[in-house]
Amino acid sequence: MSRHGAQSAADAGAAQNLDYLVAHLTDHLAAGPLGELGVRIEIRGEAVLLTGTVPSVQCRDDVLRTARAELLGHPVHCDIVIVDNSAPDHAEEVE
Repeated sequence: MSRHGAQSAADAGAAQNLDYLVAHLTDHLAAGPLGELGVRIEIRGEAVLLTGTVPSVQCRDDVLRTARAELLGHPVHCDIVIVDNSAPDHAEEVE
């Protein structure tokens, strides 16, 4: 096998490995206490992007900690938004 062919095979193996890790992370999040959250996981090259909404900073931190542990060695980017469910502290002015 040529040097280029060996590199292509290694790249394909790494991509399949990342696919597997992301699928496992998805299952792990769905089966655990974080399963009801609206978090999406996307592969972006060698990195993984987490998007969606969660109800608290604690939930976001738990998702991020779990993702980093399961995707060890891959960059994890977090664009998870925290939804504020608290009542407003002032009246809305409508004109």
